[in-house]
Amino acid sequence: MKRKPLVNGLLIVLALLLVVGMAYQFVPSLRGGGAGGLFGRQTGTPALRVGGATVTVEELEAARRSNPVIAGTDTGLLGDDFKTYVVAQSVRRALYTQAASDINVSRQDVDAEVKKFREARNLTDNKAWTDALQGAGLTDAAYRTQVRDQLAVQRKVESLQKDVPAATDAEAQAYYDLNQNQYQSDARIVGREIVVADRAKADALLTQARASGADFAALASANSTEFKDRGGALGPIENGSPRPVAQVALPTEVAAAAFALKDGGVTDVVASGGKFYIVKVERYLAPATRPFSEVKSQVQATVTQQKKDAVVEKWLDGLQKDAKIEYVDPAWKVENPTVATVSGQNIPYADVVEQVVNNQQLAQIFQQLPAEQVAGLVNTGLKPQIVKQLISGYAAPTIAEKLKLNLVGTRQEIATALSAYGARDVKVSDSDVQAFYRQNVAQFETPGSASVDEASFATRTQAEAFRTDWNGQGEFVAAATRAGGTVSERGAVTSGDQKLGSELETAVFGPNLRSVGEGSLSPVVQNGQRFSVAYVTDLKRATTQPLSAVRAQIEEQVLASKKNEAGQKFLEAQVATLKPTDRLQTVLAAQAKRVAAATPKTETPATGTPATGTPATETPAGSGSTSGSGSTSGSGASTPATGAAENGATTPATGTPATGTPATGTSTETAPATSTP
Repeated sequence: MKRKPLVNGLLIVLALLLVVGMAYQFVPSLRGGGAGGLFGRQTGTPALRVGGATVTVEELEAARRSNPVIAGTDTGLLGDDFKTYVVAQSVRRALYTQAASDINVSRQDVDAEVKKFREARNLTDNKAWTDALQGAGLTDAAYRTQVRDQLAVQRKVESLQKDVPAATDAEAQAYYDLNQNQYQSDARIVGREIVVADRAKADALLTQARASGADFAALASANSTEFKDRGGALGPIENGSPRPVAQVALPTEVAAAAFALKDGGVTDVVASGGKFYIVKVERYLAPATRPFSEVKSQVQATVTQQKKDAVVEKWLDGLQKDAKIEYVDPAWKVENPTVATVSGQNIPYADVVEQVVNNQQLAQIFQQLPAEQVAGLVNTGLKPQIVKQLISGYAAPTIAEKLKLNLVGTRQEIATALSAYGARDVKVSDSDVQAFYRQNVAQFETPGSASVDEASFATRTQAEAFRTDWNGQGEFVAAATRAGGTVSERGAVTSGDQKLGSELETAVFGPNLRSVGEGSLSPVVQNGQRFSVAYVTDLKRATTQPLSAVRAQIEEQVLASKKNEAGQKFLEAQVATLKPTDRLQTVLAAQAKRVAAATPKTETPATGTPATGTPATETPAGSGSTSGSGSTSGSGASTPATGAAENGATTPATGTPATGTPATGTSTETAPATSTP
């Protein structure tokens, strides 16, 4: 039995089991992470208590190991961040499970879920199942407890969403007005095609189709292998005219050529799938926004789901705001200070760390750089951006209310809507399109291609003589060999693919080819100590799509860019009126100081002198060495935990994380302490 794939599959599914139902799909706070799938009610060494639940050291370590991004780093600044992440995730899961303890889940329900999982993963054999569980550090009983808890959370979420009222007409209209790009019909054409299997026949038919007074439908009926019974019409005939079709009705290459004819016309012969196509575009129908009346039910369904998202987010906020966390093992005690404040809401540092861990580029960076350099990049680049986004999210509901906008949903959904509102009047001018085309013309170029054989000679005289004398009779390889050349078959090449030397590539795709037989000979070029001439066949010159062919594509791209820029600028301006406080640099400075203080110091003795240094204090698990690349300037003063008053008194936090991360406020004591998140 291949045990490793089974174990890995189980770990993945265990992590996903927490993120069930609509709450998983739409509310980030229920998405499983490193700690999400490995917490059963197991015995072990207590690390922390969340209300009446205990999270063990073994569970936390298993959670750390199960996440490939954080598994290999448990020291330094990133190690400190990752410990915060693991603890926050474990607190979150414990809160959800406790909140759903009143939900009834029968043994039959659990058995059905376990059976479904085992059958889907080919784990029906009891030994295979037991081996997979052991590889994940679980027992069957512990796994079933997890399934029960996860089903309970799902049903709790469903019960919360059950009574959410449907979107009103005003709410649906507001969403439609800001998201009309989501309700556009595709571009379509009314047209006909001729499809044949022979290129020569296709070329002849194209000449006839473009002749004055040509009857394209008659040509299609007489010659096309497709739709000849309806004169080559792309869509069924309705009221004497072909029904419009979208691009998907044609092969990709054919569709590109046909839909470029915005003013109608006949395409060139287009090869695709061993066939040759000619399309006549009788009418081009540009994309258009579908009216609200046509898409009203679809819009209402979307907005109703957003309202359900908001109810779940509010529920999660309340759980985390009132959480009581007791750190039993000092080694797993984390600092989770307020990193920013806006609209009377505190944003905990754990929110920032969660988004760092879940950033898709982090794993790639880890493969290229050591941890201390990654920490520096994350602290100076990624974290400031995340804090800015979190502030916008927390501020969004207040801004929408202030502007009297009928927006609903989670914080992030409202922030996205505000950005769209700020960009609602953005337009694209013709000068915008032309400027983009000039600056990005390479984006619309198709490079040249050809099949190439290269003959190299010892002297230029030999190469020039061969190029002059050979008239294309017989094979190139044989002729070049008889002339004293050495032949290399280069095969299919594309301009810019670097299969040829730069000089030979220039000669192959340049204007000075000499036609011979079925191909051409390039000018002679020096290649090291020898001289080469290339035999070029199947040559296709580089082409650049005209602006008219790509205008719609450019307009869409430029409009999206301008809207994004205008929307962000508007949102930032609105957030600034709320005078948010960003304390990231202070938090990072305090973290760097704390991590450095916890790192064992090694004294280097002077030459010839015994070391007299005192052994450093043992470092608690989860902390370690740090690098200056990850630290930032700041006061170095320790930062109050989320919800803690400046005078040290512990009070409930006034806000909760945008992504549902628990606010795990901590005390400065080293002994177990109870604090409010």
